[in-house]
Amino acid sequence: MAFRHTAVLGFGSNLGQSADILLSAWGALRDTAGVRVWKISSPYRSHPVAMDSPHWFVNAVGLLRTTHSPLDLLRILQSIETCFGRVRNPMRAGYQDRTLDLDLLLYDDLVLDTAELTIPHPRMRERRFVLEPLLEIAESIRLTPFGAPLAVWAENCLDAVMDQQMERCAWLKCSQETLPQPEKNEP
Repeated sequence: MAFRHTAVLGFGSNLGQSADILLSAWGALRDTAGVRVWKISSPYRSHPVAMDSPHWFVNAVGLLRTTHSPLDLLRILQSIETCFGRVRNPMRAGYQDRTLDLDLLLYDDLVLDTAELTIPHPRMRERRFVLEPLLEIAESIRLTPFGAPLAVWAENCLDAVMDQQMERCAWLKCSQETLPQPEKNEP
């Protein structure tokens, strides 16, 4: 089987044992036909971006090879999210707390904009929790969807998001119980 396509995924969780959930999702991808997992970044704990929640996220970026089309891979990711208890509430606007969020960030050098899927992911340049882990594994990525090597592009985007609270941690020490709580704004 020829694993011809390279995909970069974003992993996130802010409910439950988040680091364990991310590693288990990586294992579920490893066990998926037509997918060969390649590399995953360290986990990063991050304050929620563009949403109010008392629960910090654990995020990572993973790199894999696949035989699947982008839409088929998206469906696989959504199926894995569901298996891990991800519930999407269509009646609620905006971002929501989640047990697992899997985003297809990049797929080869493909640029795609459909109602179901946009590649490259439209907000990856606005998320420190994507850019820093991406830089950690970027030496393995030979994609240039932005007209420059991915590491150069990510480094150039990073300055604009350095105000987002985030810290790198280790997989074994990055559990939901140890996450710092967001600072409360005094009235």
